[in-house]
Amino acid sequence: MALAVRTPRFQPRPATISAPASTSSLAAANARPRAGAAVRTSAASPFTEATSSSRYRRDAWSYAADGSSSSTSSPSSSDAAAAAAAAAAAGRRDDEIALQLPELRRLLDVLRASRGKGAEGEGGGGGPGRVALVGTGPGDPELLTLKAVRAIEAADLVLYDRLVSNDVMDLVGEGARLLYVGKTAGYHSRTQEEIHELLLSFAEAGANVVRLKGGDPLVFGRGGEEMDFLQQQGIRVEVIPGITSASGIAAELGIPLTHRGVATRYALLSVRFLTGHSRNGGTDPLYVAGNAADPDTTLVVYMGLSTLPSLAPKLMKHGLPPDTPAVAVERGTTAQQRTVFALLKDLVDEVKSADLVSPTLIIIGKVVALSPFWVESSEHDALKTENSYASKAR
Repeated sequence: MALAVRTPRFQPRPATISAPASTSSLAAANARPRAGAAVRTSAASPFTEATSSSRYRRDAWSYAADGSSSSTSSPSSSDAAAAAAAAAAAGRRDDEIALQLPELRRLLDVLRASRGKGAEGEGGGGGPGRVALVGTGPGDPELLTLKAVRAIEAADLVLYDRLVSNDVMDLVGEGARLLYVGKTAGYHSRTQEEIHELLLSFAEAGANVVRLKGGDPLVFGRGGEEMDFLQQQGIRVEVIPGITSASGIAAELGIPLTHRGVATRYALLSVRFLTGHSRNGGTDPLYVAGNAADPDTTLVVYMGLSTLPSLAPKLMKHGLPPDTPAVAVERGTTAQQRTVFALLKDLVDEVKSADLVSPTLIIIGKVVALSPFWVESSEHDALKTENSYASKAR
């Protein structure tokens, strides 16, 4: 199986739609790489990884050890940031937070003093600041809304997640403070309760706080919890939607999540969003698979890479045909995007063979076969099989 990187922007295909190919595997590198794109390596990730050096350079101010609240990193803050990176790499979350607390408290004191003096501007004059929950989309900065860009540029403090792309982070104003609060499997830099308290503390101190989330803040982003908590405390909250990964990545591949005559038997159930993570953990949280195994429904699975080996057979056991078209997309809409198209029965093996990593979105359903790249992958497999037979004949 040849595996390539990112596909070009979707180009319309002819109106006629062929049925899914019956090859044993339609997994293929259906992508032609963007200029300058490279096959994935951890260093090339477009996202802010939990222990990346670039992330700690951004956040070095919060590890300052000399009492300075300057945005310029001092040698002592760099040393502390390096120590924090080592703590995070070792999973010592409490050590990392302890290194940040003194500077966070100093920044809060500065903001409170400014508020007490009746500083001009929004959030000043003794009143509380505001919090904007901003969706940054699946990774491509060109998919940001204008409203999101304006909010990012005007922020005093930005709390950002792991799946906010580095290109989006580059839009933050030079004077803004950046604080990483991301979560990844096995390592949560902050608990959700701590994130709530950080947002509240800085908003009460008069800061213009922006909470950056990948995708849409109210789709598997826990934005609803943060909004509810802050509103109960009297903090003004603005939600700025982002393009959720399901629609952004599907559109990138030319997959209509709904299509007349294909996935619209029940209008309200034609698309179902699932998460691969349960609230309390576990290896098989997708207890809804029985109800989700509807051939006329499009399934979109967020964060489902680790649970795919249990999900796929469960869907087939409950009646979803093994030849249902599917696709797994790693780092969708970025230069490092990689895609694997396959029939449902082959998807687990093909994803494992391609060694896809998080974040990977999975789309399962008839509409996947409407992508022009499904046709390309089918033709690629057919040609490979034909060449194999020709070689044996010789």
